Amino acid sequence: MKVIEHLDRATRPLISFELIPPLRGGDIRSLLGLIEDLVAFEPPFIDITSHAAQVVYEETSEGLQRRVKRKRPGTLGVCALIQNKYDIDAVPHVLCTGFTREETEDFLIELRYLGIDNILAIRGDESTYEKPLKFGRSANRFASELVAQVHGMNEGRYMEQDLLDAEPSNFCIGVSGYPEKHFEAPNIQTDIRHTVEKVQAGGEYIVTQMFFDNRHYFDYVEGCRAAGITVPIIPGLKVLTDARQLRSIARTFHCEIPAELSDAVEADPKHALDIGVEWARRQMEELLAKGVPSVHFYVMQSANAVGRVLEGI
Repeated sequence: MKVIEHLDRATRPLISFELIPPLRGGDIRSLLGLIEDLVAFEPPFIDITSHAAQVVYEETSEGLQRRVKRKRPGTLGVCALIQNKYDIDAVPHVLCTGFTREETEDFLIELRYLGIDNILAIRGDESTYEKPLKFGRSANRFASELVAQVHGMNEGRYMEQDLLDAEPSNFCIGVSGYPEKHFEAPNIQTDIRHTVEKVQAGGEYIVTQMFFDNRHYFDYVEGCRAAGITVPIIPGLKVLTDARQLRSIARTFHCEIPAELSDAVEADPKHALDIGVEWARRQMEELLAKGVPSVHFYVMQSANAVGRVLEGI
């Protein structure tokens, strides 16, 4: 079922999660355990991140050697597992960065084979590796272009000539939103204009970047509505679990940690998890009280913190 169908049919706010595939060559059993823990919360859909190739330098007998590899290549396999073993709709992330448009089309065709109806189209983070475009291949530079490509497939427009008679796809296309603006945008108004472009290209719902101050989300929704965006806007939350995340989250995801939260954690770092759980619970309760359609948790590798937040809600 499509994400927007889940939202339309829901009689109560939905809870969804976002996971990352195991490291290359890693063991999937820990991920299976995590999924089993999350199934108890009856998520209608689970997002799986995607990761482009990166340049790494490794010490060898001949000195430093440059290698290009994907550290987490298992998005397709994890989606197949979630979709078919647990009967939960999988939402794979599809990237511009690191992939050609031809590779994107192949990936989407594979998703169709697996009966996966949803994708989240994002540009992706800047990579240390820029894939060379050979043999006439092309790439999407912006998320709006990627959305347009997927929307084109939904209308039966494929890149490969031998697929001219292929049936149209039927993907529900989600896009990302940034309540505190994307770090490359000069201001929030410009960022919202880019979001408008993604929705006009075919985006059917928005999932926001994590935030720790609900005012950012409410202001963002107001700005999007004023700009003519009418699609659902799902808030994304992350439970802070360690004092070190005060810096790593702010640095990696470019979001503000409110002083009240950071001061509490720095004053009592041994109880960072307890403080983070209580903070996220308060965020969620306020969001639910304001009538959000769904809450999306960035879980990553452990369900413990999220489980504590959801207790009693």
